[in-house]
Amino acid sequence: MKLCFATHNIHKLEEIQALLGNHFELLTLDDIGCNAEIPEPFDTIAENSREKARYVKDEFGVNCFADDTGLMVDALNGEPGVKSARYAGLQRNSNDNMKLLLNNLTGSKDRKARFVTVITLTLNNVFHEFEGSVEGQIIFEKRGIHGFGYDPIFVPDGYDKTFAEMTMQEKATLSHRSRAFAKLVNFLKKHN
Repeated sequence: MKLCFATHNIHKLEEIQALLGNHFELLTLDDIGCNAEIPEPFDTIAENSREKARYVKDEFGVNCFADDTGLMVDALNGEPGVKSARYAGLQRNSNDNMKLLLNNLTGSKDRKARFVTVITLTLNNVFHEFEGSVEGQIIFEKRGIHGFGYDPIFVPDGYDKTFAEMTMQEKATLSHRSRAFAKLVNFLKKHN
């Protein structure tokens, strides 16, 4: 089955292709000729995920799935949340985002946080939604060289390594994205 993954993010693509294996032929936005930055105008992760999937289906007529992810930090009332990728500005720079987040947590003893991913699949004009989350803590400084986004400052509960210190395979066993994608893959296998 051919499916488009509505992303330009090569790191996400690598992570998801590893989860999907050879069961599906994964197309990227570039493969279908979409060079646009798909708008994320809504206030929730679920709405933005759905909007991206709707946009690709309406504009290009292909079955696709789109994800949106946010990091919610308790001490910051859920920030950066839906604005995680552009927390420090429209340049979407991970280092700037982490620096601002750590600065905003200065003096806070409460470091609880959670990553949430929502995936929306549009298949034959029907929308399906899958969610995954992982609880953890924000540490005080970056550690690790793998992953992307906030991975160097997030330690999942029950572990002593950040996502950026884990291999892709280790992270895939417990990440928010892998949990949401496992639900998507199970659904697709039943409907393939």
